Amino acid sequence: MTSNEYKHKTVLLKETIDEVNPHDNGIYVDATFGRGGHSKELLSRVHNSHLYVFDRDEAAIETGESIQKDADIIGDNSLTLIRDNFENMQERLSELGVTAVDGIVYDLGVSSPQFDDAVRGFSYKKEARLDMRMDQRQDLDAEKIVNDWSYNDLVNIFYKYGDETFSKQIARSIERIRDDHRITSTLELADIIKNAIPAARRRTGGHPAKRVFQAIRIAVNDELGSLEKSLNEAINLLAPHGRISVITFQSKEDRIVKHIFKNNSHVDLPRGLPVIPDDVKPILKQITRKPILPNTEELSENNRAHSAKLRVVEKI
Repeated sequence: MTSNEYKHKTVLLKETIDEVNPHDNGIYVDATFGRGGHSKELLSRVHNSHLYVFDRDEAAIETGESIQKDADIIGDNSLTLIRDNFENMQERLSELGVTAVDGIVYDLGVSSPQFDDAVRGFSYKKEARLDMRMDQRQDLDAEKIVNDWSYNDLVNIFYKYGDETFSKQIARSIERIRDDHRITSTLELADIIKNAIPAARRRTGGHPAKRVFQAIRIAVNDELGSLEKSLNEAINLLAPHGRISVITFQSKEDRIVKHIFKNNSHVDLPRGLPVIPDDVKPILKQITRKPILPNTEELSENNRAHSAKLRVVEKI
């Protein structure tokens, strides 16, 4: 493992695994393996259990291969690595004969090492080719979106995924520049965005390119669509009393998680109905009515934790 992997701080580490309530002889899934923080914590608490991990990132899978070889971490448990989008969770586990699991963990967003690795093109502060792919095998990347998508499509994703007030102005600026030459650099794109926003508005709210870079990253990786599909599959996979723990870092992800969990744990019925029919009974119980937030100590030690929210449900 590299030094960056050791430096990576997993957000809400103990709380997330506490809420999954792991037990021996179980089957678990880490849907967003990253650098293995939650997986290692889970493995340290169980015996004779099997953990299946998903990640699209080749570097994450390489980290997992190192962990597989570490007997001190694995113990008497088993670890299976699956390089795939977590939206294919049910299909890939079914291929391995797994039809029910006891707990699933999600840690959404981009990991610190991905941001720190300039060549990945996620950062608006570091020079790199526009990329932003979590799975570098896919064709669609940030460069294609910035240069080939229509003005209307750019406006739509900047506003929908980034809540960018100046979506139209930024899209027009991109359109003018790409008529002259192809935009391939992260820092060039960041400058285009900055220059499209009025100077008075650039003085507040952090880096002016932050929201647009987030929007492009979400579009490149279809993060919100994949999350919705994956959560519905995860609910189907849960065994009775199995739990799902989900950490989100931005409001749109959290809204999807909250909506899906609520829809599956609440049923609107006419008043006075003597018996609730089995086919309309809720299938989940919300363990966290309000999200669990990082404590003061974690906030002081890990800047990435400031926007984190943890929501948990249990299969009835």
